[in-house]
Amino acid sequence: MYWFSKKFSRRDLLKGVVAFGGAMALYPWLDASAQTIDFSKSDKLGRVCSGLVNIRSKPSIEAESLGVLYEDAVVVCLREVVGEIPGGMMNAKWVETPDGFIYAPSLQPVKNLENSIVENLPETSLGKGFWAEVTIPYVDLILNNPPARSPWLKEAIHPRLYYSQIIWIDDAKIGADGENYYQVNERYGYGDIFWANAKAFRPLTESDLEPISADVENKMVYVDATPTRQYLTCLENGIEVYYCQISSGAKWNREGQIVESWGTPAGVHRTWRKQISTHMTGGTTGGGWDIPGVGWTILFSGTGVAIHSTFWHNDYGTPRSHGCVNVKPEDAQWIFRWTLPTVASDPGDITIPMPGGTQIDVREF
Repeated sequence: MYWFSKKFSRRDLLKGVVAFGGAMALYPWLDASAQTIDFSKSDKLGRVCSGLVNIRSKPSIEAESLGVLYEDAVVVCLREVVGEIPGGMMNAKWVETPDGFIYAPSLQPVKNLENSIVENLPETSLGKGFWAEVTIPYVDLILNNPPARSPWLKEAIHPRLYYSQIIWIDDAKIGADGENYYQVNERYGYGDIFWANAKAFRPLTESDLEPISADVENKMVYVDATPTRQYLTCLENGIEVYYCQISSGAKWNREGQIVESWGTPAGVHRTWRKQISTHMTGGTTGGGWDIPGVGWTILFSGTGVAIHSTFWHNDYGTPRSHGCVNVKPEDAQWIFRWTLPTVASDPGDITIPMPGGTQIDVREF
């Protein structure tokens, strides 16, 4: 169990100022001011998760463009509406903002929830530390072990973690700006270590991992990967107890070429590993991916296919993964807690021996 307090002891953390200042000197383009962006306090926010979006006068790509926003811009969301489906797309959802309409798949729903600080890092079997979820639109990272090792980091202009990503925290210091910072890294990544503003991270608690219907053994996850259907349902003794939209594997690449291996594998599978957070990488040059901090991962295929949380798009109901089953963060967490076996925060990872855990039945018609 994690224990919380409002602030770090300055006596305990002052020693970190010099070390943190050194990291800042190595990366002057990421100064401390970048760590304290003043996001809106609105309950409903959206982060642009594609390279560029147009703000339209109506929910249609044919409507007048009132302006352009670039990736990571954060907007206030007034409501979701049904509008025109752009050519080649399948989603009819648009978001109304104070300035106009934005196509919903390009906006990650986010919140801006700053957190109190963990004074004493708990002892675990992994050493001191805890799992934490990003609860603001994004937080900038300062690399603490140059040069960068992860492929995603080598390509990033502004290395960031985004709302709903889950990461491991194992140290804390006060920065040169007087702000509290956590040292963040991945248990299963390439070994990169960062500093990031501590306000961005909410430690996971026991309630975040509390099993759902733990006494029910006859459970099954049914995934309909049919391109025009795209849903997942959880069954207890044949009765549906949960339903959500998904994005399954899309069998084509950016050039429109068919890639059969990117489809979600049909058939009856068994859960063989569950991880609170993992680093996902795969593919080839030009068609590869490298994503840190993917939360609530349930692996069910020997090729690494999983049900997991998604923060890089909001296009549920449309196939667009490389085989995995993308779901909203809140859906991924529920499914993670419900499927068997359960996973404790220490160590936050379990490999399941044969015959495996909860059955995953994937079908495509």
